[in-house]
Amino acid sequence: MNICTIPARGGSKRIPLKNIKPFDNKPIIAYSIKAALKSNCFDLVIVSTDDNQIAEVAKKYGAQVPFLRPEDLSDDFTGTIPVVKHTIEWVENNISPVEDVCCLYATAPFIQPKTIFQAYKKLKELKSDYCVSVTSFSSPIQRSIRISQDNEVSMFYPENFYTRSQDLELAYHDAGQFYWGRAEVFKQQKPLFTKNTTPYILPRYLVQDIDTPEDWKRAELIFQILKQDGEMC
Repeated sequence: MNICTIPARGGSKRIPLKNIKPFDNKPIIAYSIKAALKSNCFDLVIVSTDDNQIAEVAKKYGAQVPFLRPEDLSDDFTGTIPVVKHTIEWVENNISPVEDVCCLYATAPFIQPKTIFQAYKKLKELKSDYCVSVTSFSSPIQRSIRISQDNEVSMFYPENFYTRSQDLELAYHDAGQFYWGRAEVFKQQKPLFTKNTTPYILPRYLVQDIDTPEDWKRAELIFQILKQDGEMC
């Protein structure tokens, strides 16, 4: 079977109740649940949470919450892969063996069902360990700068000061939407970014990592434009 797991820990500090905070009149987690269900890729869509309030919201929008995440996987330092591993093992111990898994983030309101489906096709066709969402940096990272505690500016790579931006290699970063992968690979807790990982490249206008109130506001503004253009289902 294939499963989708949506990690949604309680206790967010920078944005209180971030995973169920209203976003365009719906809890933000509802967008991920809806996209997962509409993708027709999954036998189970499970929200992994330690919070009863999040659990109730998740169930209201169609996800299953068959367990509450244990305390040792619910602190500020627990990574995503151990949480996915826990979900896989719970399903395999209680329901059925798992073949492929998509970890879908709870704060990904731009995610579309067709994107989930197309990324899964890439995972299977290329026989990858993972297929992960990425997007390009808007500016060359080779010309990035740092600002010291004394407010002094310097370049990370000063040798690139005179290099034209179009001559520098394009760089990408994790888009923070999903990680498709084989269940066995998640259980082995293999690193996400290796030669056996396939990227699924998203346009920058469909990507906004939401960690701060500023990120949230920017995501809301982008979402309204995308709705007007008919790009949000």
